[in-house]
Amino acid sequence: MIEQEKLIVICPRATFEENSQWPTMLINNTDWRALAEQLKNNSEFNFDYLFCVTALDAKTHLTMIYHLESTTSRNILVVKAKIENRMNAEIPTVCDLWRTAEFHEREAFDLMGVTFLNHPDLRRLFLTDDWVGFPLRKDYDDPINMIKL
Repeated sequence: MIEQEKLIVICPRATFEENSQWPTMLINNTDWRALAEQLKNNSEFNFDYLFCVTALDAKTHLTMIYHLESTTSRNILVVKAKIENRMNAEIPTVCDLWRTAEFHEREAFDLMGVTFLNHPDLRRLFLTDDWVGFPLRKDYDDPINMIKL
């Protein structure tokens, strides 16, 4: 298991969630890129596999959740990056570090409205270009469900 003390060295403002299935770091979205680079490239961590990216709407803010694994040590780490500004939700891309992030980030962009800075191909993945809103946000008004039958 990865030691929290080693993670705090590379991201001093991080906190940790208790009673999680896997070690879970809580960070600010502005700390994400530097942390991601360390987690991927530092041989002490070697998180070479990104196996899940999820966006969460907490009504007051959005959170990007990244599940990482080291295929050499078998350590797993979850990183939750809080995005305070829901109206202009931005976080740096990591698709150049973990190729699989490219489509995960496009999904979060399309359905939650998160902009991934420096993403090479950030465009809608499932919805049409003229779609208005982000259907997985809690404040989304679905026009189909608003029609009275």
